[in-house]
Amino acid sequence: MAEPRLQQTRLQAVQSRVGGSLLSQLRESWRAASLSLLSLLIGFYLAQNITAMLLVRFQGGRPMLVLALVLLFELVVRLRTRLISGPAPLGWVMADNFRIGATYAMVFEAFKLGT
Repeated sequence: MAEPRLQQTRLQAVQSRVGGSLLSQLRESWRAASLSLLSLLIGFYLAQNITAMLLVRFQGGRPMLVLALVLLFELVVRLRTRLISGPAPLGWVMADNFRIGATYAMVFEAFKLGT
């Protein structure tokens, strides 16, 4: 007896996209995967250290500093979506991972400060 066909729902579509994304990352070369992971970790490390140093210097300007960094990251995202259509080259993937790591570090720092 044949298995009944499942409906194509939004959840099913999201699951297939995430699964396809994970499988494509496993099929990548070790060079691309390691550079992507390194850019993520370096973005986290640098943003955590830079924000810690700059937050001490700008006592009243903490929100403005974080806003400027978030706007810079948003500009990078908008620029990438305008220039690249389709699969992104390794340089843009590294820039995105650097941005994700830095944004996570800023949110983590804000959580630690309670702001």
